[in-house]
Amino acid sequence: MSVGSRTITGPRGWGRDLWTGVRFAVGGGREGWIRTLLTALGVGLGVVLLLGAASIPTMMEMRSQRGDARQPMESEQSPPRSAATLVEARADTDFRGDPVRGMLLRPDGDRAPAPPGVSTLPGPGEMVVSPALRGLLGSPEGRLLRERLRFKDVGTIGQAGLIGPGELIYYAGSATLTTDDGGWRIAGFGTRTKSDPMDPMLLVLMIVGCVVMLMPVAIFIATAVRFGGERRDRRLAALRLIGADARMTRRTAAGEALFGAVCGLAVGAVLFLAARRLVGGVAVWDVNVFPSDMTPVPGLAALVLLAVPLAAIGVTLFALRRVSIEPLGVAREGAGRRRRLWWRLPLPAVGLVLMLFNGTVSGRDASVNPYLVAGGATLFLLGVALLLPWAVDAAMARLRGGPVPWQLAVRRLQLSGAAAARAVSGITVAVAGAIALQLFFAAIQGDFMKATGQDASRAQLHTMLPSHEVGTIRKMIEEFRATEGVRGVIASIDSSASRPGPLRRGEQFRPSTRVTVGDCGSLREMAHTGPCKDGDVFVAEDGSGSVDAGYIAETARPGATVDLAPDDGSGKPPHPRLWTVPRSARTVESRVDPTGQTAFGLLVTPGALDLRLLDHPMARAMVRIDPEVPDAVEHVRNTAARIDPRTKVFALQNIARDKQFTSLRTGLLVAATATLALIAASMLVTMVEQLRERRRLLSVLVAFGTRRATLAWSVLWQTAVPVALGLALAVAGGAGLGLALLRMAHKTSFDWSVVWPLTAAGGGLVLVVTLLSLPPLWRMMRPDGLRTE
Repeated sequence: MSVGSRTITGPRGWGRDLWTGVRFAVGGGREGWIRTLLTALGVGLGVVLLLGAASIPTMMEMRSQRGDARQPMESEQSPPRSAATLVEARADTDFRGDPVRGMLLRPDGDRAPAPPGVSTLPGPGEMVVSPALRGLLGSPEGRLLRERLRFKDVGTIGQAGLIGPGELIYYAGSATLTTDDGGWRIAGFGTRTKSDPMDPMLLVLMIVGCVVMLMPVAIFIATAVRFGGERRDRRLAALRLIGADARMTRRTAAGEALFGAVCGLAVGAVLFLAARRLVGGVAVWDVNVFPSDMTPVPGLAALVLLAVPLAAIGVTLFALRRVSIEPLGVAREGAGRRRRLWWRLPLPAVGLVLMLFNGTVSGRDASVNPYLVAGGATLFLLGVALLLPWAVDAAMARLRGGPVPWQLAVRRLQLSGAAAARAVSGITVAVAGAIALQLFFAAIQGDFMKATGQDASRAQLHTMLPSHEVGTIRKMIEEFRATEGVRGVIASIDSSASRPGPLRRGEQFRPSTRVTVGDCGSLREMAHTGPCKDGDVFVAEDGSGSVDAGYIAETARPGATVDLAPDDGSGKPPHPRLWTVPRSARTVESRVDPTGQTAFGLLVTPGALDLRLLDHPMARAMVRIDPEVPDAVEHVRNTAARIDPRTKVFALQNIARDKQFTSLRTGLLVAATATLALIAASMLVTMVEQLRERRRLLSVLVAFGTRRATLAWSVLWQTAVPVALGLALAVAGGAGLGLALLRMAHKTSFDWSVVWPLTAAGGGLVLVVTLLSLPPLWRMMRPDGLRTE
C-alpha cells in the first residue's frame, strides 16, 4: 500500500493504517468524540453482560463452596461426646414465602466447633443472625417473625456462612437439646454435597438458553461498532484524495472501529465494576450474590477482551466489502439492488439439522452433544437475524403512497433499510429465542411436576408435633385450634397395636396394625365413618391394597385383644399393654386424608381408649386456615415455634415441581431480565446515534417548513415497520426452533398461548425505547443543526 511515493506492506503497514484510524477517531473534533462515545457506550453495555456471563461459573462455585462449608459433618455413626463436639438440630421456617434457615446448637464443651461466619457460639436463648434477617426483624414487616424467633440477637453471621447477602439464616443456642429428642452430635462443619446429574432435557434447555441470552449481545456489539458509518465513509473519501489506496482506507476504518471497541471495553469494565459493587443489594427473582462472587473466569474474560476488538475489525471490513470509496465520493454497490434470499435460508435449515442430528433427549440415559445443540441454535438464530434485512427490503419495495409521515418513513427505509433492521435484529433474536424456550418449557414441565396426592382444599398446612406425652399433645392441638386465622384442625395421635402373645410357628414378627386416635371430625377426614360420637371405635379397611388385609384382620377386629406395647424383637414384649377392641366397633371404608395418606387399622375416639397405654405416640395436625385473615399462615407457624422451635410446618400443595427444573427456570428468568435491560439500553443508544446521523437532514426539513409532528411520526413509523416485521419473523422463527426442541424431547404438544405475551412484551419494549428517543429528536430538529465544522 502507498501514500504518495512510499509503500509499506506487511504487519507494519497494517499497524500504521490501524493507528491512522485511531488518530482519526481521537482527532475528529466534537463529532468524532460523540461518535466514539456512542460506540463505546453501545459496546460497553454488551461487554457488561458478557463479563456477567463469564462470572456465572465463579458465582455458582463460590455459592456452592459456602453452602457445603456450613453443612454439618453428619455420618452414620455419631461421634462420641467430647469437648470438641456439639449437638445440632434444624429449626427452619418460612416467612411470607421466603425460607428462613435456622439451626439449634448445644456445645458439649469449650472446644465445640462454630459454623462458618460465626466467631463465637451463641449461648442458651441467644442467636446470631445474618444481616438480612436482622434488617427484617427490625422492620415493621418482621413483627410476626420476631414473635417466632424469641432469642436475643448477640452477633452477626459473616459472609463465609452465607450463600448470598439477602439470605435469612440464624443459629440459636439451646440448653436442653439432646440426641434423644431429635438432635444429632457432630464434630464439625463442612460436607461435600453431591448434586444429581442434570436431566438431558434440562441440559438442552440450559444450552439453548445461554445461546438465546448471548446472541442479542453479539448483535448489539456488531451494531455499535458500525455507528457513524456514513460520516466515516466521507472522511475516507478525503483520505483517498490525498493518495491512500482502497486497502488502506479499509484498514483505517478498521482502526477507527478498533479504537471505539477498546473504549467500549474500558467503559464496559468500569460499568461492570460499578454494577458489581451494587449487586449485593439487588435481588432478581429472589437471587442475589456477593460482589466478590461476580468475578469473571480469567480464560473467559481474556476471550471477551480479545474477541470484541477482533469482532470490531471483522465487522467493519465486512461492512465495507461493497462500498467503493473514491477520492470524489462514496458509491455503494448494493444500492438499488434487492438482497439475495438464497444464501440466507440455508443457515436456519442447517441449524435445525444439527440440533435434530443430536437425537431425542427424552429419558435419563439420553446423550446430549453440547456442540451440536449450541451450534445448531446459534446458526438458526443467526439465520433469523440475517432474514430480517431481506424482509424489510422486500416489504418496503411494495409500499407506495400514504400520508406524508408514512412516505418519509418508507423512503428512508428504502434507502437505509439495513440500518433499521440492525437496530431491531437484537429484539427479533431475543423474542424468537424466548418463544422457543417458553414452548419447550410448556411442553416438558409436566415431566418435572408430579401430583403429590395432597388436597389443599381440605387443609392448607401440615405439621408433626414433637412431643410423645399425651397431655402435651392435647395441649398442642388446643393451641393450634385457638390460633388466629385457624378455621379447623384435623388432629390425630398415631401408634401401633400388635397381636398379643409370642411368635407362632413360621412368623418372623407379630401381626400389627395402626392405631389412630382422633375426634369424630378428624376421623371423618380419614374414613367414611358415618354417625360418630365420642367412645366409638372403627376398623378401617385399606382399599389401596398396600397393606396386608390378613394382618389387619388378626388384630383390628371387634372383640379382639391387642397389645399396645412396642415389640422389642424377642417375640414377647416384657410389659404387655393389653386393650380389647369393643364388639361394637364398625368396619368402615378408609379415605385419603388431606396429606395424601390412607388410614387403616383401628380408628379410635378419645373416650374409647386410655391414651396413657400408647407407647411413644406420634401426633400430627392438618390445619385449615381462613383466607380472609391476613398472615394466618404466619400465626400458625408462630404457634408451632412456640410449641417447639424444631416443629416444621409444611404447606400442602397438589403439585410438586422438580428442584432442578425450578432452579433452571429461575436462572433463565434472571438472565432474561438482564438481557432485556441490555436490549432496551442498547436500542436507545442505537436510535440516538441514528437520529444524530440525520440531524442535518431533519434541520433542513424543518427549515423548509416541515412540521415537527410530521417528522416525529415519520420516526415512529421508521421504527414501527421494522419492529412489526421483526416480531412476525420472531414468531415464525421461535415456532420453528420450538418445534425442533419439542421433536428432540419427543413431545407433540404446542401451546400457542405462550407466544403472544412474549411478542407483546417485545413490542412494548420497543415502544418504550422509541418514546424515550423523542426528546433527543426534538432537540435535533433545530436550525443550529445546519451548522458544520
